[in-house]
Amino acid sequence: ADNLSEALKKLKITSTDSTADSLEGCLDCLLQALAQNNMETSEKIQKSGVLQVFASLLTPQSSCTAKVANIIADVARNEFMRNPCVDAGLIPPLVQLLNCKDQEVLLQTGRALGNICYDSHEGRNAVDHAGGAHIVVDHLRSLCNKTDPASEKLLTVFCGMLVNYSNKNDTLQSQLINMGVIPTLVTLLGIHCQNAALTEMCLVAFGNLAELESSKEQFAYTNIAEELVKLFKKQIEHDKKEMIFEVLAPLAENDVIKLQLVEAGLVECLLEIVQKTVDSDKEDDIAELKTASDLMVLLLLGDESMQKLFEGGKGSVFQRVLSWIPSNSHQLQLAGALAIANFARNDGNCIHMVDNGIVQKLMDLLDRHVEDGNVTVQHAALSALRNLAIPVVNKAKMLSAGVAEAVLKFLRSEMPPVQFKLLGTLRMLIDAQAEAAEQLGKNVKLVERLVEWCEAKDHAGVMGESNRLLSALIRHSKSKDVIRTIVQSGGIKHLVTMATSEHVIMQNEALVALALIAALELVTAEKDLENAQLVQILHRLLSDDRSAPEIKYNSMVLICALIGSEPLQKEVQSMAFLEVISKLRSHENKTVAQQASLTEQRLAVES
Repeated sequence: ADNLSEALKKLKITSTDSTADSLEGCLDCLLQALAQNNMETSEKIQKSGVLQVFASLLTPQSSCTAKVANIIADVARNEFMRNPCVDAGLIPPLVQLLNCKDQEVLLQTGRALGNICYDSHEGRNAVDHAGGAHIVVDHLRSLCNKTDPASEKLLTVFCGMLVNYSNKNDTLQSQLINMGVIPTLVTLLGIHCQNAALTEMCLVAFGNLAELESSKEQFAYTNIAEELVKLFKKQIEHDKKEMIFEVLAPLAENDVIKLQLVEAGLVECLLEIVQKTVDSDKEDDIAELKTASDLMVLLLLGDESMQKLFEGGKGSVFQRVLSWIPSNSHQLQLAGALAIANFARNDGNCIHMVDNGIVQKLMDLLDRHVEDGNVTVQHAALSALRNLAIPVVNKAKMLSAGVAEAVLKFLRSEMPPVQFKLLGTLRMLIDAQAEAAEQLGKNVKLVERLVEWCEAKDHAGVMGESNRLLSALIRHSKSKDVIRTIVQSGGIKHLVTMATSEHVIMQNEALVALALIAALELVTAEKDLENAQLVQILHRLLSDDRSAPEIKYNSMVLICALIGSEPLQKEVQSMAFLEVISKLRSHENKTVAQQASLTEQRLAVES
């Protein structure tokens, strides 16, 4: 400790005119003390005021420069020392040193700048201001092809410095991307894949940059997919695989890179991991199984990558994914169902899958999760069924396979995501299927649950889908029994409210359903329509210039139907409908104009 105090005093007094030898001795003493107790020594260095002296010692001509930079790098490992290093004016001379040729000076300078930047806003700003990143990126380019140990060590330090400089800082990450650092790092990874430390540092840098959208476009122009898959195949340790996964996941969000990863053979690696880990209860294996199967699902989100793996339903990957669905692992069941939902993104794939028995597999899976089931698996399986039900030719096949009954088992679910998918699946299934719509529409339990969910204010999705399914049951069944069930369950007011939705498609569906109610069961629904103030709402829709042409058209059709009811007709007469409708006779849309003339005649006759 005495030696340290002595060395600090000496440094302060003699730094300007001392001989190199006496300086070297002091610096060695500091380095020794830091090696023994970094934190305590750093505090003493800070209190002594020597940091300011270091700024004048950081010159390319001095033989002590590397040691001074080494000391700065060591003290900056402490969070409390980073700002004092910036305040002592050390950044500009350190950045200047990046231009020298001496490898040891470059190495220690890179360490010092990297440590000062670590989690330090001030440190990063100062390095940015001094233009340090640009010089380091240039060094990476010029050293890239050198594979001697000293160069690789320097490359590792410079990569680390850039990571600390830009970590979690979008502005600085963008700056590095604009400097073209990505292709350089990808080349580095390819050349130095045998060097574990450098490879690891490249991966950390990729993970750091890959979150930014602009980086993905640059990555897509490199052979990153190929390099990462090559590296992945060599890994045995869980931690190393995990590191590569952390880079793959954000990159795989880009559709071009998805396809590149598929072509580079990533899928085969993922399937192999699944096979090796599926029956294991080791924590690492469970984590790997999840990551691999999640990534597999992500790759299927790209249209091209998905179609390539589907291979007309004959693909080995598609077949393997199918085998996940009956598995005993919830994670694989989930990934399998999500993968099917992703494969089911065009009519051709959906038709092929339904014809080849996928529906039964999904229904069996749902059956396993009815009582206290896994919500994510329920949600995924219902998503897959909903997508499969989109092509017209699949609806009747799925209905006769019992899909509606399988889905209805989840009516009791209190989970909004499950409720949402259940509603969407039923709505897809009954589209233009009169018999099914009638059967479901007469199901009192279902209709009562829909009416309840129409009031789920906290869950707009569930509320919207419930309204749409209520309307669909009427529109596709055109059945008096269905209308009576909906009236008795208190559904009318929700259909009237739906006519005021901000979404034109929902407004329209509501108006068409209400017109059918008025045409088929006006007497039964009369009181509810009156209480829900339907006539006032129609007046508002027709008066509003922003209402879409189809909304105006269907509102007038509905008015014509409503005047068959005495109380509703009185309401129509008490409001100035004729005035609003006569204006619509000159509407630019011909269909609206014609309907306005017809409606005007009807109203004139009735009055």
